[in-house]
Amino acid sequence: MTSVRQDAWTQDEDLLLAEVVLRYIREGGTQLQAFEDVGRRLSRTAAACGFRWNSYVRKQYKEAIELAKKQRKEKKKEAVIHREQKGIATAEIAATKELTLEEVIAFLQRYHQSVNDFQHVIDENRALKKDMEQLQQTITRLQAEKDSLEKELKMVQEDYKALISIMERARKMVVFEEGEQAKKVKFQMERNGNLEKI
Repeated sequence: MTSVRQDAWTQDEDLLLAEVVLRYIREGGTQLQAFEDVGRRLSRTAAACGFRWNSYVRKQYKEAIELAKKQRKEKKKEAVIHREQKGIATAEIAATKELTLEEVIAFLQRYHQSVNDFQHVIDENRALKKDMEQLQQTITRLQAEKDSLEKELKMVQEDYKALISIMERARKMVVFEEGEQAKKVKFQMERNGNLEKI
């Protein structure tokens, strides 16, 4: 007894796949779109539908595919001709329409207003560019000031650490001297900032 795969394709499914793919070809769609459409209908992946089409179904519909491609070309030609005819008709209507003096005046006023608006936009653009350049210069100046202040802060911190170190050494010396004997110790500052006992 031969077992039938659970995902085997039925004749109805093959027929649906062929109909949908041929319709997409006729209407100018892609086969991938057709596979996704069939996949949704049959609860299969688009890849599975594409594999079935290419491995089995397509071979049975060669003539129908060619016919669908011809129909697609004819449809495209008709659409181009229709668009051209529609464009000519629109141009003819526009050419035959007489303009009134009020329409011409209204058009010129709108044109004048659009020119003024355009000039306003150009002026505003120039002003914004100028502001941007000034801000850029300010940023550069502030960055230089920040770098300078960071250097000064670093120097102050180093000086502070040196001072703390000197004071700590002096405290230790005083504590040591007091513990040994209560004699007075005098210190003097060296040139490099260290304390020395006199």
